[in-house]
Amino acid sequence: MANNDALVRRLYEGFNRRDIPAVLALLAENVDWANGMDGGHVHGREAVRAYWTRQWAAIAPQVDPIHVSQRDDGATAVEVHQVVRNLEGKLLLDETVRHVFKIDKGLVTRFDIENAGGLSAIAHD
Repeated sequence: MANNDALVRRLYEGFNRRDIPAVLALLAENVDWANGMDGGHVHGREAVRAYWTRQWAAIAPQVDPIHVSQRDDGATAVEVHQVVRNLEGKLLLDETVRHVFKIDKGLVTRFDIENAGGLSAIAHD
């Protein structure tokens, strides 16, 4: 079973730097990516780019991995500490959630949020 710890940590580092090209390089062209703000998934790298661009125009998330583990089904589960502020710096959300990645040949093919937190609620206040 592959150990994807380094890959997902690079992904979070790039996300927190707002380095979209660095993160998109870790995703499969046809990635299915959970939309934590609106529900469902966006499909493909360019849809992920558009989703993050819209998200970062509304809120300032910081997502840091706490623990990375490999599941029996081959998925990579990541417990993350998620802090979300508005664009003026006011704290909106501080929680721990679980992200799950399907990774094939070194690229993320699917991303899910297993225990979705409060991001969708604050994004639509």
